[in-house]
Amino acid sequence: MDLKTLSDVPPWEWPQDAGTEIQKVLIDNRVKASDRLIAAELAGDLTVMNDDLAGVLLTIVRNNEEPPQLRAKAAISLGPILEYADTDGFEEPDDVPITESTFHRLQDSLHQLHLDRSLPKEVHRRVLEAAVRAPQDWHQKAIREAYSTGDQDWTLTAVFAMRWVRGFDDAILESLNSAQPGIHLEAVRAAGNWQLDAAWSHIVALIEDPATPRPLLLAAIEAVAGIRPEEAREILIDLADSEDEEIAEAADEALTMAEGISDEIDFEEDEDEEEFEEDDEEER
Repeated sequence: MDLKTLSDVPPWEWPQDAGTEIQKVLIDNRVKASDRLIAAELAGDLTVMNDDLAGVLLTIVRNNEEPPQLRAKAAISLGPILEYADTDGFEEPDDVPITESTFHRLQDSLHQLHLDRSLPKEVHRRVLEAAVRAPQDWHQKAIREAYSTGDQDWTLTAVFAMRWVRGFDDAILESLNSAQPGIHLEAVRAAGNWQLDAAWSHIVALIEDPATPRPLLLAAIEAVAGIRPEEAREILIDLADSEDEEIAEAADEALTMAEGISDEIDFEEDEDEEEFEEDDEEER
């Protein structure tokens, strides 16, 4: 199987044995380093993930004999399955690609790896970036420590992690003013995820500025839908008709998301009003 070709094909079109072949490449030290890197990236897709593949990725992360770049790639590829399992839960175990025991083993192992200060920097950062996809109590302290280092790489990791872990509104808003493009980008994503209203004007300005880099623009488009869903339509409607297909698609998806959030807010307000009226009747 040509992994480079596989990486250009949508995962839902991968052959049934794709996961097995990816795993074979990962565990074979004789394979070219570049191919193992591709395999480590592909292994993170949920369509091929299972207990065995998760175990192989974790073994690579732990192995000091493996190249740091491969260990880092293997670590970050554990992120999607951690998030999926944490969000979906295990009430219907067959709906989750890994077992609950594997999920907890991954969480515990990443925690122990994070405590290992001898890890290469890149591996250490990716371990934290993967772990926060399924938030745990230790993550807040780890993020604060990373953010306070003054090291731009660790700051980038910290702001990335703030998108997944609550409690960092001030740091997110501060990072919106970062001159480092990656930190700025992650701050926009985090602000949108946590619906930080104080970030609204900054993010709208990014959308309206024709000089905003594409990745930042796409992140801003998604963020406005989360922050003020009812006002997002006015901001995004023209972009949905953009000749740029990627921008138009992003705006259209954001509009759909904004509509869903607005409907949810209306539903919750109606429920609150009904409860208030019922309580009022009982009191009378």
